[in-house]
Amino acid sequence: MKAAILAAGEGTRLQPLTATRPKHLVNVGGKPILEHCLAALKGSGITEVVIVVRYMADMIKAHFGDGNSIGMKIEYVEQNGFFGTGDALSIVEPHVKEDFLLVNGDLLFDTDPIKAVIALHQKEKTATTMAVVPVDKPENYGIVELEDDKKVKRVIEKPSREQAPTNLANAGIYVFSTEIFPILRKISPSPRGEIEIPDALTLLIKDNKTVAATKISKEQWLDIGTPWDLLEANRWILSRMKTKVEGTVENGAHLVGHVAVAETARIRSGAYIEGPTCIGPESDIGPNCYVRTYTSIGKKVRIGNACEIKNSILMDHVHVGHLSYLGDSVIGEHSNLGAGTITANYRLDAKTIKMMIKDKITDSGRNKLGVVLGDNVKTGINALFMPGIKIGNDSWVGPNVLVKRDIPSNSKVFLQQDIEQRS
Repeated sequence: MKAAILAAGEGTRLQPLTATRPKHLVNVGGKPILEHCLAALKGSGITEVVIVVRYMADMIKAHFGDGNSIGMKIEYVEQNGFFGTGDALSIVEPHVKEDFLLVNGDLLFDTDPIKAVIALHQKEKTATTMAVVPVDKPENYGIVELEDDKKVKRVIEKPSREQAPTNLANAGIYVFSTEIFPILRKISPSPRGEIEIPDALTLLIKDNKTVAATKISKEQWLDIGTPWDLLEANRWILSRMKTKVEGTVENGAHLVGHVAVAETARIRSGAYIEGPTCIGPESDIGPNCYVRTYTSIGKKVRIGNACEIKNSILMDHVHVGHLSYLGDSVIGEHSNLGAGTITANYRLDAKTIKMMIKDKITDSGRNKLGVVLGDNVKTGINALFMPGIKIGNDSWVGPNVLVKRDIPSNSKVFLQQDIEQRS
């Protein structure tokens, strides 16, 4: 069976990280989100894929090419605008001749949900088969109501918690027959001008076509929409990782649990690294560092003496000066943190931490959340960051600055010095 992947969106909720890369190329667990997606498809026996792209499409094409390097055959089709998931699905039509799998490219999933959806579709021979997953916040998802435990009765987009008939969310994993394409041509755009897949499912049901659903475990699936979801995704990937030490580990360094150290990476004496953690090529850690669980360190990262890193993602070419602390944070490429940079990740009142998402204050639901730094951010010595702060790309934060609110891209923040001439 051939698969189609939807990877055209901007990922605006992940700004500033997605100002310089597509959401699907954000690294978690040492690899881009989309690469994990492709690996799960390949593990399910699928080797032919068409990827729908638009935002920074050339970056996705350049990264994966024709798929030969990962043992797959990849084609690309470009969406003409951001006209919804249904529109993205419709342009796949010339590339599929029979029943096909469709997945959202901003998901993490293992092979079992893919196999389950395909198996049910082949058994029931339905117009469409989809996966549904139990969620804690149904108001954030398209919710699916079933009858007879596997037949879709209706799909309700982001109902209020009180109006949600179930807690089963549309998991963004489907098998479609080619009869979906004429259905899509019948759909009118939504009020925001988009053609949506849930509207196509509703029309199929109204036409007395069977839409089947299979329930999957929430441990097998993860949706990535917000910056703190990246930390959950990183945890999800690293928890499945095995020990693999190929780089140099000096005498006096300690690796505990599942730790992956890439070839050409160096762990200096006195470093204490708790797994699961991964360290990329040409990275240099220590001496005397403490790298705690669920930390993902990219390539050519330098972590200086006496630093502590906990449950964080450090992208490629990051430099962390000595005596710094990073907790529950995401650090963009080529960022350079001066000595003594501290990220707070816990409120004094122990309440959950809020973050500004698309100009709206949003509760993360987490009581541990640090900062999100874009690419090329520089901090001076002893810069301090309060929990839930975002710093835009190419910004500078000067020495001894306490950052209590977001800083936009291309900004410079310094303490003003008042100098009096001695008489």
